[in-house]
Amino acid sequence: MNQYERLCEITRRIEERSLAARTAYLEQIAHAAVSNPRRHLGCGNLAHAVAAVPDSDKLRIVEHKAGNLGIVTAYNDMLSAHQPFEHYPELIKAAARAVGGTAQVAGGVPAMCDGVTQGQPGMELSLFSRDVIALSAAVALAHHVFDAAVFLGVCDKIVPGLVIAAASFGHLPCIFLPAGPMVSGLPNNEKSRVRQEYAAGKLGRDELLKAEMQSYHGVGTCTFYGTANSNQMLMEFMGLQLPGSSFINPGSPLRDALTIAGAQRALNMTAHGKHYTPAAYILTAKAFVNGIVGLNATGGSTNLLLHLVAMARAAGVILRPEDFADLSAITPLMARVYPNGMADVNHFHAAGGLQFVIRELLAAGLLHEDVETVAGPGLDLYTREAFLDEGGKAAWRDGAGDSHDLEVVRPVAEAFQPTGGLVRLLGNLGDAVIKVSAVKPDKHLIEAPAKVFHDQKEVKTAFEAGELAGDFVCVVRFQGPKANGMPELHGLTPILGLLQDRGQQVALVTDGRMSGASGKVPAAIHVSPEAMDGGPIAKIRNGDLIRLDVGQGTLEVLAAGFSDRAPEQADLSASHSGLGRELFAIFRSHVGAAAHGASPLFPVPEGV
Repeated sequence: MNQYERLCEITRRIEERSLAARTAYLEQIAHAAVSNPRRHLGCGNLAHAVAAVPDSDKLRIVEHKAGNLGIVTAYNDMLSAHQPFEHYPELIKAAARAVGGTAQVAGGVPAMCDGVTQGQPGMELSLFSRDVIALSAAVALAHHVFDAAVFLGVCDKIVPGLVIAAASFGHLPCIFLPAGPMVSGLPNNEKSRVRQEYAAGKLGRDELLKAEMQSYHGVGTCTFYGTANSNQMLMEFMGLQLPGSSFINPGSPLRDALTIAGAQRALNMTAHGKHYTPAAYILTAKAFVNGIVGLNATGGSTNLLLHLVAMARAAGVILRPEDFADLSAITPLMARVYPNGMADVNHFHAAGGLQFVIRELLAAGLLHEDVETVAGPGLDLYTREAFLDEGGKAAWRDGAGDSHDLEVVRPVAEAFQPTGGLVRLLGNLGDAVIKVSAVKPDKHLIEAPAKVFHDQKEVKTAFEAGELAGDFVCVVRFQGPKANGMPELHGLTPILGLLQDRGQQVALVTDGRMSGASGKVPAAIHVSPEAMDGGPIAKIRNGDLIRLDVGQGTLEVLAAGFSDRAPEQADLSASHSGLGRELFAIFRSHVGAAAHGASPLFPVPEGV
């Protein structure tokens, strides 16, 4: 069986598993499109909808002779990646008027910055913000006066939440318009060095703050390949934003030209345009498979393992952990972008970027070409790069046929490694996943005694007290979605990385998350069942021998009578109140397991 046949086999498996859910979803979408015609509103309803728009737009909206775009924006000026969206609505409205259409800001959605909340109480709301964003976008679009949706979002939970909303309103066409990455700042290896030296007590806070501000220094996404930039990759691989639009810097003429082109393309995809393309027919099993392949080929964020499951579920597609593992096994790692390498996304884009990767994967039979996209039918459109034509408009030409830097991006035949680096781990601790694209091969097998903690602050305290000597597996439990919202534990990376550099054999095992910014330390994450559910991770004791074996795909506690132990419990009251956390009790009590997307919005499908 060749790679394309294996790709198709995995896709068929997903489609067959999803048949009932997908059929019900498409019936729901068909009902929304037929029985609730767009803008079939009473006079009072319409009057309210257009009361504040300019007179030139009122008549167009009321007469319904042209498309009206609903802009759902995640703008705020605290997120560097979202600050550019401040001026997008006026740009989109002008672009719509230029071709006879209209646009209105349908509503805003919350957008929190994980960089600000790392290690803070707010991080315990971060994952749930994805589902709040989906709900907020649904409120925005429920006004039912729009012919298509334009989504403005970039970062960690924002894009997945907006995709869930796009699927729920799948009878409408949709398009995602990104803002792009900030220009490059302090090199990533230098930033990493400063963080580790600060953790070791060799540098003070002033030096650390200086380095951080040189790294995160302007508008746009952070330039490492974390969840935000992995989201942008995903939107191109899934055909939800224009080709070549992910990594164009904010404020550039091409960035604005792509925003204009995206708005006008959205109008063309409405029932008033020439290429009516509801979002439901873009969000297919093949599109999600393409997204997972892209995640593996580029070494993207492990957060997307959760988000892809939730996004797919909203579109009636049921993904399981084995789908990710099986697709990783056939997908070569083609990119080295920090933390999997030293380059940032600007360097990756200049070296050939997503267009080169997609071209190579299509040629190798590792992507489905026969998909619908916002650019038109066929993923081959995404091998083209964007540029400015002589009139200052966005245009497209063939993207790079060769890598311009083999240390950053390579062809399939010369890939950095033959698999994508996402490995499923099974054993008497349950189900977990590990990302090894940045983990050295000699760290793929760790067997060491456990040191057990109930939050990351305890780990830092133990480190400062000199209690983390020798080889050990750092177990941080009661960090799952039911326990405290499943915060990222990225703050552990400098400590564990420093200990590893000192020659200690270390690994992390947790029912929590690690950021897409984490890399070289082997980390078995998303352990399920979580400790809050009495999962085996709650039975581990200090000193238990734990074996993490990437090659065998196993995660085991090697202790006699382990399975017969009663699970430990923890006092989690400190995580359940203050700074809004008490408002999310209903989310914690209804959230599903990590393997099912860690969402309170969807019931777990039967048989999954």
